[in-house]
Amino acid sequence: MKPRFLLLPLLALAALGCASALAAIPEPTPFGQLPDGTPVDVYTLSNSRGIRMRVMTYGATVLSLETPDKRGNRADIVLGFSTLEAYLKDSPYFGCVVGRYANRIAQGKFSIGDRAFTLAVNSGSGSGACTLHGGKRGLDKVVWKAQGLEREGAQGLKFTYTSQDGDEGFPGNLQLTMTYWLQESNDWEIEYEATTDRPTPVNLSHHSYFNLRGEGDPSVLGHELQILASRFTPVNSSLIPTGECRTVRDTPLDFSSPAMIGARIDSEDEQLRFGGGYDHNWVLDSQDGSLKPAASLHEPLSGRWMEVLTTEPGIQFYTGNFLDGKLVGKSGKPYVKRSGLCLETQHYPDSPNQPGFPTTILDPGKTYRSKTVYRFGTR
Repeated sequence: MKPRFLLLPLLALAALGCASALAAIPEPTPFGQLPDGTPVDVYTLSNSRGIRMRVMTYGATVLSLETPDKRGNRADIVLGFSTLEAYLKDSPYFGCVVGRYANRIAQGKFSIGDRAFTLAVNSGSGSGACTLHGGKRGLDKVVWKAQGLEREGAQGLKFTYTSQDGDEGFPGNLQLTMTYWLQESNDWEIEYEATTDRPTPVNLSHHSYFNLRGEGDPSVLGHELQILASRFTPVNSSLIPTGECRTVRDTPLDFSSPAMIGARIDSEDEQLRFGGGYDHNWVLDSQDGSLKPAASLHEPLSGRWMEVLTTEPGIQFYTGNFLDGKLVGKSGKPYVKRSGLCLETQHYPDSPNQPGFPTTILDPGKTYRSKTVYRFGTR
């Protein structure tokens, strides 16, 4: 099967036309409140080509993302809940921003120079304990200040939040700005910026679970995936990187050409056994910091495709291995194992403890900038 990735943007551009009108500024509607009384709002972004996205201020979380299939029928393609209470009770990071440090930091410990830091540990135990996605109260569990935006051919949301010095153990007051843009071109852009007053690790990502057949469908194993990466970062049995960058050649992790996700997911492979499926970071072939293609996903029955472009050096592909049917989604159907997948653009897991990985330390006077685009279409 020949790679198809670079052909897909041409299809999107051909269908774009001349949309140039300014979109209306999104306005908030109430969605509920936290136990302490803090209100949570929802904003709706849409375009003229049938995409509609609902986002709440708690965790900057995407509640729903409706896109048309090849017959023009719309479906919600992200997993999630209908109520705020369900997100507060038990959410495996459905649709939210994750940080201050996306993915894992081993033992919840790292050092900057001769200064050691201890973070809140919220995953694993013993030798496998780690800080996952920022700790017990990461950026997914706070209410962001939001402002509706407009520009030619796009609706947007600007989110801001200040993570205080010592938050979950991280040093420095971290000033965060994140902007979502939904464009007439069917691009959903996420732009991240951060500044700090003390050196601190920063690694932000988005954590939607996608199913291009529609939320509530029981499996993503029939999706076809391509990842533009010839290496990945192998993990130990606790899903902590070993520090190596290993070739994907002759392994079930080779998605350098499009392949069906379910074709090799149950292979007798140590890495797949550790993750219970795919739950790994791929080292993208382009490492120059520019916005570049990273992955392409296609679901043959619906005809929907999604591309991921990013400035980041890595992407985590996760196949919902820890979903067990106990959580019931928006359609009233249980979310079973492998009923959703994540494509999380990022720096590598545990980079603060891995000197061979690209640094994630942000210094005072510098600005962290990152951009990711999710592009949608049909064929």
